[in-house]
Amino acid sequence: MKANHSSSSEERFLLLGFSDWPSLQPVLFASVLLCYLLTLTGNSAMVLLAVRDPRLHTPMYYFLSHLALVDAGFTSSVVPPLLANLRGPALRLPRGGCMAQLCASLALGSAECVLLAVMALDRAAAVCRPLRYAGLASPRRCRALAATSWLGGLTNSAAQTALLAARPLCAPLRLDHFICELPALLQLACGDGGRAVERQMFAARVVILLVPSTVILASYGAVGRAIWGMRSGGGRSRAVGTCGSHLTAVCLFYGSAIYTYLQPAHSYQQGRGKFVSLFYTVVTPALNPLIYTLRNKEVKGAARRLLGSLGPGRAGQ
Repeated sequence: MKANHSSSSEERFLLLGFSDWPSLQPVLFASVLLCYLLTLTGNSAMVLLAVRDPRLHTPMYYFLSHLALVDAGFTSSVVPPLLANLRGPALRLPRGGCMAQLCASLALGSAECVLLAVMALDRAAAVCRPLRYAGLASPRRCRALAATSWLGGLTNSAAQTALLAARPLCAPLRLDHFICELPALLQLACGDGGRAVERQMFAARVVILLVPSTVILASYGAVGRAIWGMRSGGGRSRAVGTCGSHLTAVCLFYGSAIYTYLQPAHSYQQGRGKFVSLFYTVVTPALNPLIYTLRNKEVKGAARRLLGSLGPGRAGQ
């Protein structure tokens, strides 16, 4: 039986963060701050290029700009309190603040799950149905798919947060974590009466993670078959190039997210889980702009054109 129920409206959650690793905190602070600056700079640049350059007004870059917005928001929901925690004592968050952070990170993380699946469908359509691609990826359909990603994330977050908020939590409200993450919070739930609710929440996490990942696997299965059947080496190279970056981003995000959210709450280890969470909430959003630009000639060209338009010769006209 757990400790006393905690039901006061003024209750506060104690987030230990990385206080059990004091020698690691300065290094983590510098690393997290660097990743955050890279995330904001890289994703903002991606959105700016996708909006300003007419050559990037294609479905792939439309969805990529939405991914950049999701990544910037996702990291921003996590990093500021993490930096405060790394510079001082363990962080105390009121219940409302903890639920708000949970809701924001869940909404943006879930939206990314759906958006990555939408991007996989887009790549499959481009490679497997090139002659019909313009009709399949019409602007109206692209807007609808992007809206579905955001709405799916908000719906999942609202449902999970509401179900958790209705459950009584046991004192002390102590989390060996740096954010109010769902698996860690579920370990504070009291009594056995909420087992049905917990199963519903787990089912929702399965849907938001496994359905998009199934779509991604099916899409890349179709892409693989199409590439195998291509006679032109140049065609194969272009197809692999357009899909390779996205597949790398998918593996980085889904690997850590599935580990975190698709295990029963009673077996979740907060100490190990916070390092896994650090990877997909802080590191992956910083890497995504690099993954999508390092081998992408169109984005590099758009960046050169933008910098050229801002150069001294242009400015003096």
